[in-house]
Amino acid sequence: MTKYIAVGYVVDSVLPDMTHEDLLKLTHLNVAFGHVKNDTITTEHLKNGYVIRNIKRDHPNLTVLLSVGGWSAGGFSEAASTQSGRESMAGSAVRVLEEYSFDGIDLDWEYPCYGEAGIASSPDDKRNFTLLLKTIREAMDAKGAVDGRHYLLTIAAGADQYYVDGTEMAEVQCYLDYVQLMTYDMRGGFQVLTGHHTNLYTPGGDLFRISTDASVNLFVRAGVPKEKIVIGAAFYSRIWTEVPNRNHGLHQMAGSTGGYGPSFAELEAKYINKNGYTRYWDEEACAPFLFNGSSLISYDDEESIQCKCAYVKEQGLAGIMFWEYSCDPTGRLLDAVHQGLHHFPAEK
Repeated sequence: MTKYIAVGYVVDSVLPDMTHEDLLKLTHLNVAFGHVKNDTITTEHLKNGYVIRNIKRDHPNLTVLLSVGGWSAGGFSEAASTQSGRESMAGSAVRVLEEYSFDGIDLDWEYPCYGEAGIASSPDDKRNFTLLLKTIREAMDAKGAVDGRHYLLTIAAGADQYYVDGTEMAEVQCYLDYVQLMTYDMRGGFQVLTGHHTNLYTPGGDLFRISTDASVNLFVRAGVPKEKIVIGAAFYSRIWTEVPNRNHGLHQMAGSTGGYGPSFAELEAKYINKNGYTRYWDEEACAPFLFNGSSLISYDDEESIQCKCAYVKEQGLAGIMFWEYSCDPTGRLLDAVHQGLHHFPAEK
């Protein structure tokens, strides 16, 4: 029986709030975020290292990684640009594994070759990213040879064409255990055209053609094996305001870009079929959305996550990851991931 992975991102401040029951539903936990400063991975800002050790002790089958980076987190381009910088970062990765007993490192460089997040970038990032991952992989393998084990190296990857264009994925994947596609925020902060930000498929009539399925196909064509691909689910929403009251607000030019909206817990408490908002289901996209006549909210729920889990099984992918644990204290979405991956049969 294939074992699908369920990867949860959790910010350091929330680690003490993770329940035993929730941890049992995860195969991998990505702790966010380590930073890159002066060519080294730094963790001194993390406040809950002791919790990581406790989680490791109480859940020996859970794989715990440090995720390094995030939106607007720089230092990558500089570190990757020289052999000494790459070796320094690889050495610091090994030290982090030793200090916290992490099982691996997840790199979340947003994004090689692009400076939109306000970080340093260079066209040389494309090749240097490959060399950086190769150097880290070799350093971790050397440590693993001594320890008699394998340490994981993964990345969080932007979902659209720009990421493939800025990297050498066919070679990069050789050094990685998993490629986690950030199939959320696929529209939002840069677009005034309303739509789904974490949809499984691209619906007809949508000018933006990206979707989870389109992203998976993009990375497969770029040379990433399906069995290394992890797709993303969102435990939060995107919201557009000043939306024309046509087509339930979907695929309309709004008066705002799609900024971050309420968490799933807030949606459940105050928005889903409440306070003037109506939930709609897009059959083509396999995605829900809310509309109240002037504001549209895009999000994931149990139904869309069940569709994503079935897709993982149908396509032979590695599993699902989500951002971020604290957005759903109800536990409903995590339970949907767990049930969908491990209890529901794959559709024929």
